[in-house]
Amino acid sequence: MYEYELQQLRTADLIRRADHERRVREATRARREARRAAGHGAAEHESHSRHFRRLRWARAA
Repeated sequence: MYEYELQQLRTADLIRRADHERRVREATRARREARRAAGHGAAEHESHSRHFRRLRWARAA
């Protein structure tokens, strides 16, 4: 009976952890979508100005 109770505790803990991780992912996704919606009026080239179009180093021969 003791092993059964331990298994029930482990199962409940795993379910709680999975639920917490799912809520964290949902909150992160919602924040990301809010940022995108807030920056939607910005010009396309301004929103991606940090990306380099050239390689930083020359390619090896």
